[in-house]
This record gives sequence, C-alpha cells and structure tokens, in this order.
Amino acid sequence: MGKFILLDARLFAPGADLSGASNKIELSSEIEDKETTNYRSGGYKEVIGGLGSAEISGEGQWEAGDPSKVDDASWSTLGGVGPYTVCPTDSTVGALAYITSGMRADYKIGDAVGETAPWSGTVKSSWPLVRGQIAHPPGTARTATGVGTALQLGAVPAGKRLYAALHVLSVAGTTPSITARIESDDAVGFASPTTQLTFAAANAPGGQILRGSGTAVTDTYYRVAWTITGTTPSFMFAVSLGIG
Repeated sequence: MGKFILLDARLFAPGADLSGASNKIELSSEIEDKETTNYRSGGYKEVIGGLGSAEISGEGQWEAGDPSKVDDASWSTLGGVGPYTVCPTDSTVGALAYITSGMRADYKIGDAVGETAPWSGTVKSSWPLVRGQIAHPPGTARTATGVGTALQLGAVPAGKRLYAALHVLSVAGTTPSITARIESDDAVGFASPTTQLTFAAANAPGGQILRGSGTAVTDTYYRVAWTITGTTPSFMFAVSLGIG
C-alpha cells in the first residue's frame, strides 16, 4: 500500500458500523518505558518495555433512533468491553484492519447553535492491538450457510495467538441465527479445514471477539465460515482476523 489520502476509513464498534457518521478516526498504541539505568549503563538512561496499551478515538456527525446509529450504539456500550475494528481504507476482503477488545471510556455530544450536531468518543484497550485483515465485508448480506474467502495470514508461532472479531450489523427474518467460526488449512483450497475459533450463536446486532490459546498453528490460510438457520434469515456482518 502506497501513500494515500484518508477518504474511506472504517470504524466498527461491537454491533454498529460508525464509518458513515465519522469524519475523524485516530488509533494509537504505546509501550511503557521502564527505566533500568545502572552504574554500567555508560552514562545513558537504559529502559525496557513495560505494559502496552492502545486507544481508538473518533468523532463525527451525531445520529440517533436506531441501534445502528452512533448515539444508540455509544450509550449501549459505554463502560462496557467489546470488539473494535479499524480500517485505514475500505473494508473489502483482505483490507488492512486493526483489531482489539476495548472499553468504551467516554462519549461527548453537543456544540454551539448553528453547528452540525457532533459526537466524539474514546475506546481504551483491554486486549492487545492486533494488525490483521478483513475476512468478511460488511456490505454483503448472507441468507444461507457458507464460507468466506481464504486469507494467507501465515502460521501462528508459539506464544502468539489468532484473534478474530465478529460484528453483526443487521438481522432480519423469523427466528434467525448465525454461528460463525474461523477455520484454518495448509492450502488455499481448504481440503481439510480445522476449526480454530467458534463464536456464540447470534440472533441480534452485536459483537464478539475471540483469541487462540497461544499454541502454535502451522496452517497459513484462514477463513470465516458460518451456519445460518431460521425462516428467510438475512445477516449483514463484518469479520476481521489477525495474529498477535
């Protein structure tokens, strides 16, 4: 990816796509520096890495009246912990994505008379910030059981984990239910897929985030698969994957 202008950044909160109500999205990550300077440090401070943290901040135009709107989504998650996915440009399959589980720490609305009603808010991480890819795009409705596109993320080394976030954005039908899972294989054709992570069944907008146990995974290809049940069900959802 070369240099580009921020025109289509994406922000997925647990069960809402806030991209269309956002005009500023910032993502930061840092590691505390802990001093270990001693008499053999050669006259310079010496440091080692301490605790890590990440923060997502956003702002834009205020909307309310539906679970997909920023006001409804922000109030329902304020003080709670859930999955967040940020994409610098678009959210097509394979697009760069940053994933974390975080707490919605604050929410602000309001401005002077005559101004476009604004909002702003911050999410503070509870899990590591992971760099990954979009495995399922938010704009594709699914009405039947299926599988997504294979992504070559690479093997998971021992001590690292596979992370996956599921954002169920809209649900329709009678008694609809979707159960999503993350599969891996050693080849793009997925001749013998292995299930690595399984999300809980969902029948309403919301979000889930899962991570592996820290055991090495030699497979290098990953995809999302889903089982859909109900009468005339339809789901819009986004899935992001990463190793960290």
